[in-house]
Amino acid sequence: MAENRILAGSKSTGLNQELLRGVVGGEFRAVARLITLVENDPAAAIAYLRELFPHTGRCFAIGVTGAPGAGKSTLVDALASSFRSQGGKVGIVAVDPTSPFSGGAILGDRIRMQSRTTDSGTFIRSMATRGHLGGLSRATADVIQVLDAAGFDVAIIETVGVGQDEVEIVRTAHATIVLLVPGMGDDIQTMKAGIMEIGDVFVINKSDRPGAERIEAELDALLSMSNRPDNWTPLVVRTVASEGLGVPECMNAIRAYRGFLESSCFQANRVLQIQKERLLELVKSRVMGDLASAPEFGTRLEDLARLVAERKLDPFSAADLLTERSCRIPPSREG
Repeated sequence: MAENRILAGSKSTGLNQELLRGVVGGEFRAVARLITLVENDPAAAIAYLRELFPHTGRCFAIGVTGAPGAGKSTLVDALASSFRSQGGKVGIVAVDPTSPFSGGAILGDRIRMQSRTTDSGTFIRSMATRGHLGGLSRATADVIQVLDAAGFDVAIIETVGVGQDEVEIVRTAHATIVLLVPGMGDDIQTMKAGIMEIGDVFVINKSDRPGAERIEAELDALLSMSNRPDNWTPLVVRTVASEGLGVPECMNAIRAYRGFLESSCFQANRVLQIQKERLLELVKSRVMGDLASAPEFGTRLEDLARLVAERKLDPFSAADLLTERSCRIPPSREG
């Protein structure tokens, strides 16, 4: 049994064996407990993630992104229902923005996915960005690893309402769905480089509204001129997710892209790119953690920031000093 094999190499680490066994066994309560640890105490969660890593690599991650009000939660709910009807085990990670004032988040996606909350084969986790940019939470990639180890076939990641350059989802998911809506300026948004370039499938939701045909025509024209390295031409689907219209076509588009990846060398390339980005994020986090834990770091940061604010030291030299790459303080400028 996988639950028993995972314990063999971890007895001397002091880890919670019951928690590990529960995650590998797919127990929702254990999955939720470990995700909470990942969010609240990343350093303590690393040992668990190391133990679980050999049990990952089977889950297909789908990112759903788009402007606020595009109907992301409704589409995610509909897609999850479709995957469940095919017997798949579905994990949903819904990311909401954190208030810069209170530090809290509404986490209202569960309200719009109530039909999923009673389904024993669907796990829903709402997460706050906690100030992390790019439309995702810092812990999103680790949470997907936990779901993968727990035996979920599909993980659907719903980003916060994104703008033109909040495209971190492409560094996390195997496939990215971009939602557009008639009447919200998306016909102009499709011209923007960032959000336009990340989509593997484009969904025109609420397509019963006027203007859906125009958006579809613009998308088709733009996509016909795009030259992706993998030679995939993103598919365009029209849906009314609240009524279930177009959802089967959206599922077919996801299936087509997944089949394309698996039948070409680009599946390995996509996974490699995702892991490269994750490694870079881990290194950045570790370097920042080491810096912040150094003695008197806070005081030194305050002093250097004051020198820069007073125009007595340039910010580049200050950064060198903060990372201890420079041995002496350059001559400061008066005034």
